[in-house]
Amino acid sequence: MSDVFMNTYHRLPVIFARGEGSRLFDINGKEYLDFGSGIAVNCLGHNYPPLVRAVSEQAAKFNHVCNYYQSDVAAAFAEKLVEACSKAGMKNVFLANSGAEANEGACKIARKYSLKKYGPGRHTIVTLRGSFHGRTITTLSATGQEKFHRDFGPFTDGFDYIPGGDIDALDKALDKAAVAGLLIEAIQGESGIIPQTGEFIAAAAKLCAERDILLMFDEIQCGLGRTGTFLALEHYGVSADVVTLAKGLAAGVPAGAVLAGGKAADVFESGDHGSTFGGNPLAAAAGLVVLKTVNDPAFLREIARKGEKIIAAIRGWKHSGVKEVRGRGLMIGVDIESEAWPVLEKALSKGLLLLSAGPKTLRLLPPYTISGGEIDQGLAILRGVLDA
Repeated sequence: MSDVFMNTYHRLPVIFARGEGSRLFDINGKEYLDFGSGIAVNCLGHNYPPLVRAVSEQAAKFNHVCNYYQSDVAAAFAEKLVEACSKAGMKNVFLANSGAEANEGACKIARKYSLKKYGPGRHTIVTLRGSFHGRTITTLSATGQEKFHRDFGPFTDGFDYIPGGDIDALDKALDKAAVAGLLIEAIQGESGIIPQTGEFIAAAAKLCAERDILLMFDEIQCGLGRTGTFLALEHYGVSADVVTLAKGLAAGVPAGAVLAGGKAADVFESGDHGSTFGGNPLAAAAGLVVLKTVNDPAFLREIARKGEKIIAAIRGWKHSGVKEVRGRGLMIGVDIESEAWPVLEKALSKGLLLLSAGPKTLRLLPPYTISGGEIDQGLAILRGVLDA
């Protein structure tokens, strides 16, 4: 392991050299089955041939143009992305590099919308306890987990947190004289794969509409087909004012996006926001492959079916220390009796890559392209580790 990196990650003892489909290979040639997808990034697996071709062909043309201009590939990607998110009411998009950057853009849209319409003082963004929205100072402020706040204050002010599922707390927090936006994950990822209830999401949509508060969905981990619909909010039958995306948006090439619709669509004006690498042609070329592959009803049904298979299998295990299984599609949380990190270490030694989401929760985010046989193989390893 190299010692020149800053000590910011609790890393597992492996160095990878290449990948193929749902498998990674370390520098010694050992093979691992990937049930983590780089934390939902490698949604199409590793070395996906259409993605490799698209990025290679674009690299042979040009890698970057600044945002004084449009590129043909970024324009095509933006149009397809807005079309894919049209069910949620999206009308336009700002292309970024990461989820944190996308969420920064969402907060700026909410605050400018409220300032221009109502004047100063109505700028609070409400988020949920257990949320995760990024690691910049502002998106840390939006993140409703105290453990991420230690050592980095003072933070951007104007953020308030409420418990997910608590409609009374939601009603009290959404003060129409003080609040500009509500930013929520339909399924929280980092805190343990926690889905919001249909009643809570419906109440959020109703209250935001009545009080002219922007309803914003962070779909960075749960979107892009991860839960079996293109956006996770589609499970709840609501639309949004703003949606943020990243992680799997370009299947491993850094990319993010903030989309807006309705009254939020025309908030940003020239000079309000920017990103040097936003709309990068390599990311856009990769993103077009993701959209073409994932935004297909049959493909999305397969994601849902694979997820149901995994959840049903784990729920059927006896004496494995499994307490609860949650999730939708290929976004699954498994609460266990023991600490999660030693399970990750043991699974790694057996050739299976897992993630954690909290001290006693395993997080499964396999690539969408994983086969039935690979699912069976990974589950067999996981059960063996838990039974040991």
